[in-house]
Order: sequence, then C-alpha cells, then structure tokens
Amino acid sequence: MLDPEPPQAHHVPRADERHPWRLLALLIALTAVGPLSLNILTPALPGMIVSFSADAGIVQLTLSLYLAGMAISQLVLGPLSDRFGRRPVMLAGLALTIVASFAALATSSITGLIIARTIQAFGATAGIVIGRAVIRDLYDRDRAAAMIAWVTMAMVVAPMIAPLMGGALDTAFGWHAIVIFLGLVSAAILAWTAFGLHETRRAPSGGGEGFARFLSDSRTLLGDRTFNGYMLVAAFNSAMFFAFLGGAPHVVVTIMHRSSAEYGIWFVVISAGYMAGNFAAGRWSAHYGIDAMIRRGIAVTALGAAVGMTWILLEPFGGPIVIATPQLIIAFASGFMLPNAIAGAVSVRPQAAGTAAGITGFMQMGLGAAAAQLMGHLIAGAPTALPLELMVLVFTLCSVASLALIRK
Repeated sequence: MLDPEPPQAHHVPRADERHPWRLLALLIALTAVGPLSLNILTPALPGMIVSFSADAGIVQLTLSLYLAGMAISQLVLGPLSDRFGRRPVMLAGLALTIVASFAALATSSITGLIIARTIQAFGATAGIVIGRAVIRDLYDRDRAAAMIAWVTMAMVVAPMIAPLMGGALDTAFGWHAIVIFLGLVSAAILAWTAFGLHETRRAPSGGGEGFARFLSDSRTLLGDRTFNGYMLVAAFNSAMFFAFLGGAPHVVVTIMHRSSAEYGIWFVVISAGYMAGNFAAGRWSAHYGIDAMIRRGIAVTALGAAVGMTWILLEPFGGPIVIATPQLIIAFASGFMLPNAIAGAVSVRPQAAGTAAGITGFMQMGLGAAAAQLMGHLIAGAPTALPLELMVLVFTLCSVASLALIRK
C-alpha cells in the first residue's frame, strides 16, 4: 500500500519550490549529462579505431560498458542519496564525471579509455536518478509526474543533438575535443548545481546503517505490489523503445533498402511524438492523476501495437511508414505514461525515493538493453518487420499485466 506523506511534507517552501522553473532548468541540465556523454562520442568511433589501432568490437565497449555503468550506478547513487542527501551525492557524481573526462583525455590506450568511460558513466547518471528523487522530495506524486515529464525531455533531446555536436568536434579537432567539451560542460553544471541546488532530502540518515538500510528499503519496495506495478510499467515501456532502437535501423536500411538519412528523419519525427507526450504529461498529470494517465497511456500504446501488427500483416513489404506510424502513436503514449509511472514508483515509499528511483532506472536500462540485443538477433534474418511488431505487442501485453498490480 502507499505510504502516507511524511509529516515534514507540510513546510515553508524553499527557494527550489518558490522558483520551480529555475529548479526545472537545472534538473534538465543535470539529466542531460548522462545521455549527452553516451551519444556524443559515437561519430568519433571510426577515428578512434585508427587512433588506437584497435579492433572495432573493442572500441565499441566505450559505448556498451557505458550503458552497463549507467544501469548499475543507479542502484548505488539512489540509496546513497537517501543516506547522505541529494546535494552531496549529486555534486560528487558531477565531480567524478569531470575527473573521468580528463582521465580519458590523458590515456594512451584503448583499455584506459574504456575504464575512464565506464567511471564517467557512474558519475554522469547522477542527474537522472537523483533528479527524480529531488522532484519527489519537493512535490506530491501527481505534481511530481508533471515535473518529471519536463525533465524527461532532456533524455530525448540530448541523444538527438549529441551526435551532431560530436561529429562537428571530431571533424574539426579530433575525438580529444569531445572529451574536453564533456569535461567543461560537466564543470559548468557542477558550478550551477553548487549554487542552485539546495538539499531537498528532509532527514538523511547519515549513520553507519547504509548497506543494511539499502537492503531493508529494497526488500520493502520489491515486496510491495504497487511499487512493482509502477516499476514494471516503466521498464516494459522503456523496453519497447529500446527494441525499436535495436531493430528499426536494420529494417529500414537493410530490409526496406532505404538510406540511413531517411531513417534518421523518421527517428526525429518519432522523438517529436515522444516530446509531445511529455508536454501532455506536464499539462495533465496534476489534473487527472498519475493512475489515470498510466491507464490512458497503456490504452493508446495498445492501439499503436494493434495498428502496427495489422499494417505489417496487410502490407509486409511496405516502406518505413509501416513501422514509423505505429511507433509514433506509441512514442506519444510513452511520453505521458512513463513520467507518471516513475512518479508512482518513487511515491510508494517517499522516505526511500532515491532507492526506488535507482531500482526503477536499473530495470529500465537493464530490460531495455536486453530487448535491443534480442531484437538485433531476431530481425537479422527476417524478410519483413514482423518480429519488431511482435516484440512491441508482447511488451504491450506485459504492460497491461503490470497495470493489474497497481492498487487504486
């Protein structure tokens, strides 16, 4: 069952709450650090293969291990913020990002670069997981969903613009310029955070009970039916996106014989649909409530999955519009459903919002990575996009089943 709001929730508003848009701008910047650092290096991979005289698969680890670091770090940073407070852990994460960025600059081997990138991921993820906890500290769960929706836009915009920025820097100055840029951006956001983010955790435990407290909070959360419902809705929703990300490029370029540029255009359109959903969540969540928004989101997702399956069966050799149109419907639904599911997960036990955010983020990243990898194998020898639409349908049904766990 949902824990009641803690008594300290009724208080004189802090500066963070009196100026919500100022806080929102900071949290958007903090959230963008992780996906920006992940995607900005991708255009430089071919050059790094030559620079380090390394195998392409080894250089690819600078991305895949970064993703693994993002998933695992959320299990660590969230509980740490419950114990020591949001502000010190956020500042430490940004400082670690800066140190790892310049360590990557100084390395002379691909192994050193991979290690530096993995460490960088641990720090850069702080804004994603702790940002959600900060919002829940300050707002009730319905208002928190609206705020999370605005912040989530950063996780869509950053991957869209990061490769463009990385490509320009790599072309003009080489991959070292990208690493320097990340270090300077992280330093600027660290300074902004030091002056602009006040402590929002009402009573950090700070004692010697850290790991025991983490285990206790984790057992309580994972034993709660409602938390599992919200968490699984968020995880399966993210898995749909990662499955599409893992299969759509092969479908458009290899099966449909279209250019990668055309795929890029469709991806931007789908991303715009997701951002429109974020905008809807920001406007409607506080009015309708998170549970109503999740139910409507799953209904629209089911519509998109049904359209996708029907269309691919009727027109199996059609163009990109066959898969892009259903995904656009799903992306819009995800945009307003996902922030509400996350807000629900971190509201089940408000005093452990950091731990809840960490577990939810880990499940999103972990299940998403597995879905992308599986989709890559399933679509490899397929003559049509049917495996892609089938997997989307499966994850939709899993989301419907997860909804049953959420108590009214």
